[in-house]
Amino acid sequence: MGGRSLAIGRDLAIDLGTANVLVYARGRGIVVDEPSVVTLDVKSGRMVAAGSEAKAMIGRTPPRLRTVRPMRAGVIADFETTERLIRYLFQRVHGGRHLAKPRLVVAVPSGLTGVERRAVKEACLHAGARGVYLLEEPLAAAIGAGLPVHEPRGSLVVDIGGGTTETAVISLGGMVSVTATRVGGNDLDDAIQAYVKKEYAISIGDSTAELVKIAVGSAFPQPNEATAEIRGRDLVTGLPRTVLVDASEIRRATEEPLNQIVDTVKATLDLCPPELAGDVMDLGITLAGGGALLTGMDERLRHETGLPVQVCDDPLRTVATGAGLCVDQFDELKSVLTAAAD
Repeated sequence: MGGRSLAIGRDLAIDLGTANVLVYARGRGIVVDEPSVVTLDVKSGRMVAAGSEAKAMIGRTPPRLRTVRPMRAGVIADFETTERLIRYLFQRVHGGRHLAKPRLVVAVPSGLTGVERRAVKEACLHAGARGVYLLEEPLAAAIGAGLPVHEPRGSLVVDIGGGTTETAVISLGGMVSVTATRVGGNDLDDAIQAYVKKEYAISIGDSTAELVKIAVGSAFPQPNEATAEIRGRDLVTGLPRTVLVDASEIRRATEEPLNQIVDTVKATLDLCPPELAGDVMDLGITLAGGGALLTGMDERLRHETGLPVQVCDDPLRTVATGAGLCVDQFDELKSVLTAAAD
């Protein structure tokens, strides 16, 4: 990489998440925060909509249109669509100026294979980037959360995204121990859909499941728990039907993916070197990612590990903020980046 600084103004950081994509422009902060959803014209392959507009079309499109999530479990599942999405983001930020070929810092899951890393690099280069630097998401989350990543102290960060959960102990600018599982917030939505189908013979869409999770989902029992109405299609009659569910039902429905997330945290603690274990006990666990917003997630981890747990101020944006700081303070933080291309 050398000691060259990124060019001011046009260079970007991207959190290319399974659920949401965020773009940080150097000197400007986060300028795009949209769902990672694209709507395509089936016949021509043309991109019709992206982000919030495309997400609103899920389950509502005629046969000539197809709504897709190009990222799955933090990995590019649809290369061409991901490339179009990145190109669209460039145009959003730079106002369609063709000469603006940014360098990118891209936050990626730590468990990506070499092939998957190359796919991210190629998608960004084909979309118009002139150089790509990769930053592992747990490190990005730790930087964004303001943890002392460059000090000889152990910080434990848990990043619960839409498709992956990553837990890492960080010291001296690197990940000392890391555990990842391809389970995240989307798996909670899937579990709610499966439960409602099995228990009530009702089919509901992704968006409805997500709304139920936000309304009454929880990782730990809460006082005065609420109930929620679920509207869906009766699988027997084919007609619309409404049922009432309570928080304990939804917690039971999501127990399996929640257990997998907790097990990931415990596995990282098991791998933590004894010298850093004391630091982790003092500093506790820092929660980032959309999954950190699930009611009782901090209480559940506190109960399971016996460690103090704190949620980041803005968990949905922590990774993007950390990647953005690497753009703003490139020379100071370049040691945490991997030069995927130059």
